Amino acid sequence: MASDERAILNLLHRYCELQDAADFVGVAELFRHSTYAVHNGDSHVGFDEVYALKTKHDKVYDDGTLRTKHVTTNTILEHDDGADEARTRSYFTVYQATPELPLQIVIAGRYHDTFEKVDGRWRFKHRLIFGDLVGNLTQHLRDNPLDRE
Repeated sequence: MASDERAILNLLHRYCELQDAADFVGVAELFRHSTYAVHNGDSHVGFDEVYALKTKHDKVYDDGTLRTKHVTTNTILEHDDGADEARTRSYFTVYQATPELPLQIVIAGRYHDTFEKVDGRWRFKHRLIFGDLVGNLTQHLRDNPLDRE
């Protein structure tokens, strides 16, 4: 079961790596068979919708990145031995520095994720994002889909 746990944690960390690199194709591929949702906001299902969300909202800089570091911590993994579904609850913190913005935390919150094992491989099934502490996102997003109206 350690390999199942590692595969799930690697998916959480791969998301951070792809997001920071502004690899929206890679991010969308992670959610090809899943829902990507914001608490009290919109849900996006599958590759095309997640790719459209990322390319619409996220600012990419001249170096081809978002100038961010997404950090996922405090992960609680719930998985029964032999089961083909698992759940995690994690904290996330996003650091950013741009020519206009000194290094700072721009948002912190939680991910509630469900994973499924299909043909021997783990993948995202559902991600729910809670933006608990929102800082200066003006350099990170063109507009903020986390805004609650």
